[in-house]
Amino acid sequence: MIIERDLTPYVVYSGDPVLRALEKITANKARVIFLVDSHGHLDGVLSDGDFRRWVSSAASLTTDVPAIEAANTAPRSLPVGSSPAEIAHAFGSGIDHVALVDERGHLVAVAINRADELRIGRHVVAPDAPALLISEIGINHQGEVSLAKQLVDLSVEAGADVVKFQLRDMDSLYRQGSSGSGGEDLGPQYTLDLLAKYNLDADGLFEVFDHCKDVGIEVMCTAWDPVSVDRLVDYGITSLKVASADMTNHALLRHMAATGTPMVISTGMSTEGEIRETVEVVRSTGVAHAFLHCQSTYPAPFKDINLAYLTRLAELTQAPVGYSGHERGFHVPVAAVALGARIIEKHFTIDRGLEGNDHKVSLLPEEFKEMVQRVREVEEALGTNAPRAVSTGEMMNRVNLAKSLVAARRIEVGEVLTDADVDIKSPGRGLQPNAYDRLVGRTTTRALDAGDFFYATDLGDAAPRGRAYDFRRPWGLAVRYHDIDAMTKDTTPDFLEFHFSYKDLDLPVADVFAKYDGGLPMGFTTHSPDLFAGDFLLNLASEDDVHWERSIRELQRVVDTTREMQQHFTRHADAKGATEGPVIVASLGGFTTDAFVAPAERERMYARVAEGLARVDDSGVRLCAQTLPPYPWYMGGQLYCNLFVDPRDTAAFAEQFDRRLCFDVSHSKLSANYLGMSFAEATDLLAPHTEHLHLVDATGVDGEGVQVGDGEIDWAVLAQQLDAMSPGVSFIPEIWQGHVNDGEGFWIALERLEQWF
Repeated sequence: MIIERDLTPYVVYSGDPVLRALEKITANKARVIFLVDSHGHLDGVLSDGDFRRWVSSAASLTTDVPAIEAANTAPRSLPVGSSPAEIAHAFGSGIDHVALVDERGHLVAVAINRADELRIGRHVVAPDAPALLISEIGINHQGEVSLAKQLVDLSVEAGADVVKFQLRDMDSLYRQGSSGSGGEDLGPQYTLDLLAKYNLDADGLFEVFDHCKDVGIEVMCTAWDPVSVDRLVDYGITSLKVASADMTNHALLRHMAATGTPMVISTGMSTEGEIRETVEVVRSTGVAHAFLHCQSTYPAPFKDINLAYLTRLAELTQAPVGYSGHERGFHVPVAAVALGARIIEKHFTIDRGLEGNDHKVSLLPEEFKEMVQRVREVEEALGTNAPRAVSTGEMMNRVNLAKSLVAARRIEVGEVLTDADVDIKSPGRGLQPNAYDRLVGRTTTRALDAGDFFYATDLGDAAPRGRAYDFRRPWGLAVRYHDIDAMTKDTTPDFLEFHFSYKDLDLPVADVFAKYDGGLPMGFTTHSPDLFAGDFLLNLASEDDVHWERSIRELQRVVDTTREMQQHFTRHADAKGATEGPVIVASLGGFTTDAFVAPAERERMYARVAEGLARVDDSGVRLCAQTLPPYPWYMGGQLYCNLFVDPRDTAAFAEQFDRRLCFDVSHSKLSANYLGMSFAEATDLLAPHTEHLHLVDATGVDGEGVQVGDGEIDWAVLAQQLDAMSPGVSFIPEIWQGHVNDGEGFWIALERLEQWF
């Protein structure tokens, strides 16, 4: 079990509204919250079950009522000094959180029926949380407060979650106190002499700890003796480290545990029998804890590290496990994360040539920073053991590279398909070849020409088709030149949005529209290509002048082509007056290949984009910057997008440079998820600057193009916001592959969108 003394996630005041309590229940993921009065006295508990019972019995519902009205006012509680056995007996019947109170009934701790989680300051160590990365400064400060602070600052820059130090009371720790090392063997004498030179006392360390608070990084400290434990706890340390040398020091462990401070215990220099003994000792205290696999040699030979023991250590401890590394390099900690380590500790220095063994096995700041990056990449790559699904990037490549079932000849409605009627050809837009046996023998419900794709609807009912739709704002369809007729066969949209390929820009516009005598009876918008000949990606943020200049030229070609198209449409704009001209949607760049840029660099990149746009003659059109996802997919591969991702700086760009936006709600929902921002807040920022909308759903941080209603967007809320802040703004349903099977995905989307828009 865990005795949690950080009560903030688990407590609200009894007079707080029910809504506040529900928000905390959701945030702490415990599905329970404790209610206290203004003096901290336990008044009640509110769980999901309590809330449901209250809802079912309440005469009228409002979330403004005090939470105590919905709570159980006779919660199960125990005295704070209860033994682990007594607390364990209190669990059960769906109760996994028990209040621990003092003699006056004040809530002082919560016992939690789990051992796979602990909290270190702001950080949670748990199976579903990122690994906690500790910069072990130890005594690498050489006894200098100023160097210690410098190492803290460098650790922050490198991405460490925690910095760790060591505190010793020399008089209580060593048999000769601080008076000298005479009479000791060579090894202890070396260590004692080193500590005499470089040890920082508690007051010196606390000055460094105060600096850690100022720069926003958590502190852990190894306490080598009871005196040091007490000093650290009195200071308010959020976690204590147990050195490998003290893993068998049960008296010290019990002294630490009695403070209730979370403990991280290294297992170097210990046998498995000793580890088992310590596990039982620590578990009996109820304190939150974790164990670190460790090879206490400086530097540790790779052959002795035995990372595979991490799995066994987790089985033995039934608690979070991690790795404390003393080997050269940082590749072993990265491998440890792949094997389940939830904590990584590596020594940190500015110079491996300084005196002391720790420096020799320490990482330099840039090395630690790279370790952080590689660990986070591995964590992303680990994923889950859920059934395999096809990623967005794979789906794109599947369309490009896979094969489909296609008609081998002209097939009429009502024919029974035979082997001779079905062929297997690339690309992979239609039914996969594994559907061959289910397709042959079916009666066709539609006519196909030779080479037409078969789709999933050919295995069942007829596919949806376009019809007349009723929307409060102009609506359109995404098309290519070659499928205008197919998309407008059964419906007449207010406009068409032409998604250009770079080859489309080479076609004579007059030839494309020659057959539409008198022009098409609708308006139009266009969408610039992202990719141009020679694997060239448009990027107006590029620092490469050659790339930047070509991006300007390519975007100008899109504008010129759009202007030339206007004569072939009876309406020259989708929603605004004809004098404003058609919308052009463009992704303006700002991507990087390996990682995001620092946020401070974005202002300069936006200025570069604005400078490029100023070079484009966009008179007679409405050139709009498209909002972008954090991880855009280009030709089946993922990049990192830095601009038009964060709604805050996107809106600031639009305001500063008087530019309008194409609000792609899928892209921006992914961005909001990535940023941890409410999508409603993102919409509030973007909608006032929106000239055009792409309506499509999204999942996670890179699942774009999802069918409306199949993702995470709350469409009812979004519709209300857009009606208020972007009334009359045009939209298309930009479902990925929505055009296949004569627009099947678009018709489904429009059918669903009609209820909200």
